[in-house]
Amino acid sequence: MDNPLLSAATGNGLPAFDSIRPEHAEPALDAILANNRAALAELLGRAGAPGWPPTWDGLIEPLEELGDRLQRVWGPVAHLFSVRSTPEWRKAYNDGLPKLTAYSIELSQSEPLFRAYQALADSPAFASLTVARRKVVTDALRDFRLSGIGLPEDQKARYKELSLRLSELQTKFEEHLMDAIQAWSKLVTDEAQLAGMSESAKQAAREKAQARSLEGWLLTLDFPSYDAVITYADDRALRQEIYTAYATRASDQGPQAGRFDNGALMTEILALRHELARLLDFGNYAELSLATKMAESPQQVDDFLADLARRAKPRAQAELEELRAFARRRDGLTDFQPWDAAYYSEKLKTETLGLSEEELRPYFPLPAVLRGMFALVERLYGIHIEAVPGIPTWHADVTTWALQDASGERFGLFYLDPYAREEKRSGAWMDECLGRRRNGGTLQHPSAYLVCNFTPPLAGKPALLTHDEVVTLFHEFGHGLHHLMTQVDEASVSGIRGVAWDAVELPSQFMENWCYDPATLRGFARHWQSGEPLPDTMIGKLRASRMFQSGLATLRQLEFALFDLRLHRDYDPARGARVLETIDAVRDEVAVLKPPAFNRMPWSFSHIFAGGYAAGYYSYKWAEVLSADAFAAFEETGFSPETGIRFRDTVLAQGGSREAMELFIEFRGRKPSIDALLRHSGLAETATA
Repeated sequence: MDNPLLSAATGNGLPAFDSIRPEHAEPALDAILANNRAALAELLGRAGAPGWPPTWDGLIEPLEELGDRLQRVWGPVAHLFSVRSTPEWRKAYNDGLPKLTAYSIELSQSEPLFRAYQALADSPAFASLTVARRKVVTDALRDFRLSGIGLPEDQKARYKELSLRLSELQTKFEEHLMDAIQAWSKLVTDEAQLAGMSESAKQAAREKAQARSLEGWLLTLDFPSYDAVITYADDRALRQEIYTAYATRASDQGPQAGRFDNGALMTEILALRHELARLLDFGNYAELSLATKMAESPQQVDDFLADLARRAKPRAQAELEELRAFARRRDGLTDFQPWDAAYYSEKLKTETLGLSEEELRPYFPLPAVLRGMFALVERLYGIHIEAVPGIPTWHADVTTWALQDASGERFGLFYLDPYAREEKRSGAWMDECLGRRRNGGTLQHPSAYLVCNFTPPLAGKPALLTHDEVVTLFHEFGHGLHHLMTQVDEASVSGIRGVAWDAVELPSQFMENWCYDPATLRGFARHWQSGEPLPDTMIGKLRASRMFQSGLATLRQLEFALFDLRLHRDYDPARGARVLETIDAVRDEVAVLKPPAFNRMPWSFSHIFAGGYAAGYYSYKWAEVLSADAFAAFEETGFSPETGIRFRDTVLAQGGSREAMELFIEFRGRKPSIDALLRHSGLAETATA
């Protein structure tokens, strides 16, 4: 069988998405794993031969080549599982994942490989390696120890069992969530029930119904549809109905109770993570998670989050009281509920600031937002971005873009998949397609996937974004720039690789700041029909909106982060997973508006149960301190070009080749300060009260 995955594994080309099929996945993975194992055995068979101890070129380069080959085969499979999660792609992914996990564990627990790395680290040649290369070696030795290299054989076997099972459970968690989202819908046949919703949202709902040969308006649980109802629908019963469905996705509650229940998966995931941590001599999984992060201990993280909560809670309480009073005054509402919060928040923002998301939406057509975002980074970093047609993609909506340096030479490429659709994972993310690496005289340029779930364009209109969606796009592009603008040639620490997880959000959250910058907004925010620029009065209101209910928004993030940390830190095998008990205790401490008892937020918390954020969700707030302080450097220098170049050459260019704190200090001239975050979010007064 002519297998396009194997063709990509041996060449320098991008994935042939127009010809990759689910049936290609397992044969390609089997072949590449067999080849890699044979090459690894030959490589390690040289131990003790003349020329030992190993050198960078003799050991690390061949290993990075093996890793790159595997990425070329498995990367497209994992990506297609997320963006085209058909039964066939799910099966292909689930059949291959245990094999990939087993191979990864083999490498991480290989005594000969560990000894080879250690020999290189102990050799006189190690001191002459570049900083980046030394970090590759020391990171690898750390990861060997975190993978149980020093364990007795029976415990190594148990480590492998735990890792394989966790990989399977985490995938199943995400599948349950996707299934739950796709399984729920509500057909509305009376348009009056949709009063308050925008015409574009109603049109999107009508087109969904027509796609299923139904008459009326079809509401679903993908975020654009959910947000259109929960934020704008006047019908309170309809808001309550969709809130209930959304808040109970993949759980034992709500309209699909028990059908895709993630409860048992969470219980087992937490138990196995704790056992894994204890096996490696950590007190709990939170300690294991932090072993590769900037933060020094779970207590330091807890203190950081709790301190922010103390600063934000008084403001949040005042914001909630204002919202409740507004709902009473406007509609006589006396029993304010969570399904009222977004609706009345939007009405209050419109009244107090004279600004609404729907009023802003016509000024943010996606093509113009893209041009504005590209113009910003071109100005900041001295690069150019251009469309590259003709590259095979997985869907007609996907476009491809190249980054060029000042001389016009291409150095990176990314795919943009902007719209929500069935069989696509919810949310927004950046993932790498290929990483930058130099192999001899050949330089492989990086490429990335940039994925969002915006409302698709409706007939006769471009896709019109809310400002929140503009922020999301800038955020993910920040991740993309971190991956694409690296100047590091060693694959293991180029781009986002090797970056401490609680620093990886710095470039993404840094980009969000520009969505409120007047000069940047004036550059691209124009009405899609008239071409009129976003008025300065609206820009002022938009900037003011950044602090609107910032206390409530801060507490929401802190609630998630504290729940995640304490769930993993305080796990007790004798008592098992105390998911509801933990989230309730955190809410008692930080929340000002508690959800109803049926709320099952943890059951859909894929960041920590299916993604890479377990005992690390705090990273968003941790990195927000870094990003706000970094943006403050631009404010302090009058947005001078030199500041952008310095940010490019430190934070973006050096990837994981040096420690994150070291790079931040090089850019900022000091350690990070929380002051800019408090100022940007309007919490500075609370902090000094």
